[in-house]
Amino acid sequence: MTSQGIAVVRGHLAKLPPSDTLTLADRRKQYDRAERVFPVSPEIEVETVTIGGVPAERLTPPSVRDGARILYMHGGGYCIGSPRSHRHLAAAIGTAAEAIVVLPDYRLAPEHPFPAALDDAVAVYRAMLADGASPGRIAIAGDSAGGGLTVAALVALRDAGVPLPAAGVCLSPWVDLACSGGSYATRPHADPIVTRSGVEEMAAAYLGQRDRKTPLASPLYANLAGLPPLLVHVGSDEVLLDDAIGLADRARAAGVSVTLEIWDGMIHVWPWFLTMLAEAPTAVGAIAAFVRSHAAPAARANRALPNESSGSDGARPVTSSITS
Repeated sequence: MTSQGIAVVRGHLAKLPPSDTLTLADRRKQYDRAERVFPVSPEIEVETVTIGGVPAERLTPPSVRDGARILYMHGGGYCIGSPRSHRHLAAAIGTAAEAIVVLPDYRLAPEHPFPAALDDAVAVYRAMLADGASPGRIAIAGDSAGGGLTVAALVALRDAGVPLPAAGVCLSPWVDLACSGGSYATRPHADPIVTRSGVEEMAAAYLGQRDRKTPLASPLYANLAGLPPLLVHVGSDEVLLDDAIGLADRARAAGVSVTLEIWDGMIHVWPWFLTMLAEAPTAVGAIAAFVRSHAAPAARANRALPNESSGSDGARPVTSSITS
């Protein structure tokens, strides 16, 4: 099933025009079409809100654990993406975790370079706390650039003395804007989405003339001590494979509890392809289980997830899973 499912996704991606042939405006429109391709269940309440001065969507699933919240940072290289492109994925994670999801429409580069996205993420989290949310019931999560933004926000909040959330989740995280990972050389033909030229262009748009290793833009180079437990998911066929491994290694060395899962045959942010790929909902279930195990009332933290795999037919296609 893995090879057939991922083949369908790869075939779909092959039909799209190459990103380097599109204008930035066209790329943003293309990404946002996801709200039509992947509609959310009518049971999800979708509200347009402003939190901490930042426009956002609040997604409320039918069942919500007491106080459970997820702050989800969408991907898109800090240049594209929005709640419209990631509503379906955020809603699926929120439904499985029984948590309200806040999905910020943070400012994008090049119109709003670093640290605009980071400032927006921190502002939303602070506003959630000011509105009464308990940090012990919150997880911050994100994919690709949103995964890097997740870690950067955690570092910025720690440095500011703000109570940290219970957990962080990074899906195919882009944490090294210097693009120094060896997988840029070993995975370019396997990865149908991420290219060195593409990410270098986005890094330049986001950072301008700043050092590409600026810690709050490239948190691979940040001091990660004191961060909450992290779940890191990455596909074995990703150019950003070494970003994820490097993040896990550095966090672990700093004393952070890290669960790294490398999913065999998967590509960049495969959970995004929810209706096209069997492994996508399986990954969503794993993410939700991690969130619930850390950001949940103790009496309910170990309760089985709805639709969570518990038998032999639901084994995850993971090359390696390392927890420390």
